[in-house]
Amino acid sequence: MKIMIIRHGDPDYSIDSLTEKGWREAELLSHKLVNVPIDDFYTSPLGRAKDTASPTLKKLGRTAEVLPWLREFAGTITSPYTGQERIPWDLPPYLWCKEPRYYDINHWHEPELIAEGSVKEVYEETVAGVDALLERYGCVREGMAYRGGEDKTIALFCHCGMGLAVLSYLTGISPMVMMHNFFLSPTSVTTLVMETDPKGYSHFRAVQVGDISHLYVAGEPMSESGLHPQFEK
Repeated sequence: MKIMIIRHGDPDYSIDSLTEKGWREAELLSHKLVNVPIDDFYTSPLGRAKDTASPTLKKLGRTAEVLPWLREFAGTITSPYTGQERIPWDLPPYLWCKEPRYYDINHWHEPELIAEGSVKEVYEETVAGVDALLERYGCVREGMAYRGGEDKTIALFCHCGMGLAVLSYLTGISPMVMMHNFFLSPTSVTTLVMETDPKGYSHFRAVQVGDISHLYVAGEPMSESGLHPQFEK
């Protein structure tokens, strides 16, 4: 089994769609994806993800199923600066890098900064969505491994935070580490393949993370949307 996590194009958040650059990126992405034997397409319910998928789907004469849980990761924490709700990533290193529990897949949600917000709850909703989707293909989670799974390729058009949350779960890496130390640029493609041992246990291996070769080959620069945050003081 193969899973492709695809971030939406350069976003215009004010209209939940794409910028002019984002539409160019989506078109270039479609030139890549039409040559990939994808069995099923899924999208976030948000416009920017649907719009990114549209050039590919139109070329192939296909449709995509909308998965409500695939929306941008909605968990929040309380900002230590403003007291307002905010996303749980793009935090300056001094707030989390000295806490070992953040690096542990089983304990990352325990420190107060995360525990008092909704991040763990949303992460649990996300992983439940992932497992329900995989079960459609006969792939059932057992502890940190899986059993079964059809020889299918599926594409998930979603968002940076959500893509990293899915990647975190499928690789067993703490979402705090994933969301702070990895970046999925607009229209990047992250691919995981399933490997199965002789006893029937499987796991997913990331063979490419954040691939934007479709942009490089066309001379289209990478969008930095979501990168290099200006940390709050």
